Amino acid sequence: MAFKVGDIVMLKSGGPPMTVVQLNTATSLHASWFAGHKNERAQFHPDSLVAYEEPKKK
Repeated sequence: MAFKVGDIVMLKSGGPPMTVVQLNTATSLHASWFAGHKNERAQFHPDSLVAYEEPKKK
């Protein structure tokens, strides 16, 4: 899937929702998320991410 800046994503293996903040190449992007009150940022391979979907309310 091709992501764009502003997309909300998460790791396929789980974890917090993250916002795509920078596209580097077809093989890397930077995403940002909050861990408590701290803003974290890391580089990911797009194949390790999926689009985030809000959990459905019952």
